[in-house]
Amino acid sequence: MTASVTAALLVIGDEILSGRTKDKNIGYIADYLTAIGIDLSEVRIVPDMEDEIAAAVNALRQRYTYLFTTGGIGPTHDDITADSIAKAFGVAIDHDPRAVALLRERYQEHELTAARLRMARIPHGADLIENPISKAPGFRIGNVIVMAGVPSIMQAMLDLVAPTLQTGARMVVETVDAGSLGEGAYGDGLARIAAEHAEVSIGSYPSFTSTGFNNQIVIRAKDAEAVSRVAKAVRALVESLKSDRVPL
Repeated sequence: MTASVTAALLVIGDEILSGRTKDKNIGYIADYLTAIGIDLSEVRIVPDMEDEIAAAVNALRQRYTYLFTTGGIGPTHDDITADSIAKAFGVAIDHDPRAVALLRERYQEHELTAARLRMARIPHGADLIENPISKAPGFRIGNVIVMAGVPSIMQAMLDLVAPTLQTGARMVVETVDAGSLGEGAYGDGLARIAAEHAEVSIGSYPSFTSTGFNNQIVIRAKDAEAVSRVAKAVRALVESLKSDRVPL
């Protein structure tokens, strides 16, 4: 069986924690990594505090195959991700000639202010991740992949780095529609099926739509045959209960 490849995502920024900016990257990255065979196993959000960022980076990069970060690599004083990553790795940081050259493709010499040049400060030993939209690069050091927080730029960077990543078996997902059947009706039966198939993840997801209440049961694993067996058992359970509806 193909070894599992795991990842964590570290979202950096006071504006996320305050609610001023609504994160649009977590779901996108989760979908993207799942599609290429990388399991996103943890997401953390940390403030613009160097010690907090460095501590989270060191904890997560040791636990997972990859650590992705978003945010904090812009031109303002509170964009401290690069410095925090350098601190986590114990390396120096300075203006990287490669990054400066990229910025010169966008800005004339008199436009390269001290603030803009902050975006060219890269930890020693890091490889650049090009930014085809605004030129200010991200970077990769060890298993840590540092990307912009702006969704369009992050997505472009992720496209560029993805072909270089190790990937594992892709997740197989099957959904059983339980209709208006309440979770309380099938909870015990679903627990029994789950106990008998520990290698498969089973989740129940209720929702309210314009047509009313609806429940879906989602079966996930990397073994297609196991998913198929469990889905069959879940469908049988749902069908056996539909004649005796129990309120939510």
